[in-house]
Amino acid sequence: MTNMKGKTLVITGATKGIGQAIAEKFAQNGVNIAFTYNSNAEVAGVLVQELEAKYGIKARAYPLNILETDEFKPLFEAIDADFDRVDFFVSNAMIYGRPVVGGYGKFMRLKPRGLNNIYTATVNAFVVGTQEAAKRMEKVGGGAVVTMSSTGNLIYIENYAGHGTNKAAVEAMSRYAAVELGEMNIRVNAVSGGPIDTDALKAFTNYEEVKAETIRRSAMNRMGSPNDIAGAVYFLCTQEASWITGQTIVVDGGTTFR
Repeated sequence: MTNMKGKTLVITGATKGIGQAIAEKFAQNGVNIAFTYNSNAEVAGVLVQELEAKYGIKARAYPLNILETDEFKPLFEAIDADFDRVDFFVSNAMIYGRPVVGGYGKFMRLKPRGLNNIYTATVNAFVVGTQEAAKRMEKVGGGAVVTMSSTGNLIYIENYAGHGTNKAAVEAMSRYAAVELGEMNIRVNAVSGGPIDTDALKAFTNYEEVKAETIRRSAMNRMGSPNDIAGAVYFLCTQEASWITGQTIVVDGGTTFR
C-alpha cells in the first residue's frame, strides 16, 4: 500500500461531517492536515488537538469564507508558512442556510442570487483552490485533487435543483482540470455521494422524507455515513489510484440504480 506518511492534505470545511471524516482518514495514515473552517475557531482548535494527539501528525486550521474566493491566495500563503509541501487538495466545504435562499427550493422559486452563491461555493471554490494547490503540488512532483459532488445531479431530489446542477458543473470542471493538470502529474477526480447523514442534510426541510427514501432505495438498506465517502476520497489520493483521473466515483449504496 502507498506510504502516505509526511505528506500534506489541504481540505476545505473539515470541522464536522464528511470533511471531518476525510481529515481523520488521512491523519490515520500519517498525512498532515491543513483544513479550513467557516466561523467556529473553538471547534477547529479542538479538532487540531485531537488529530495531533491521536495520530502524531501536524494539523492546522484556517478561517475561510468560500463565497469570498479572493481569500484562497492568502489561505495558501498561510499554509506555506506552516507546511513544507502540499500533496492533496479536497474541495469539500459547502454552504447552506441563508446564503442558499433562492437556490434551494422548487424550480419556479429559484433566484439568481442563491444560485450564484451555490455556484461560487461549488465551482469557483474548486477552481481557485485547485489552482493554488496545483502550484504547490508541481513543486513536489505531483499530487491529487478531489472535489465533492452529489448524485442529486443524476436523479431528482426535491428542492435540490440549484445544488444538483452545480454539482454537475463541478464534475465537468474537474474533467477539464484533469486533462490540463495531467502534464504536472496531478490527478483530478470527483466523488459523488448519495444522501449522507450529516448536519447539512438535516438542514433540508424534507430531511425525514429524504432519509426514508434513501433507505428504501439503497441496496444496502441504510443511509450513507461520512466514513463511506472518506474511504473513496482517500483511495483516489493513493498510488493505487495512479491511473484514475477525470472520473466521478459514485458512492451511493446503490440508490441511483433502483
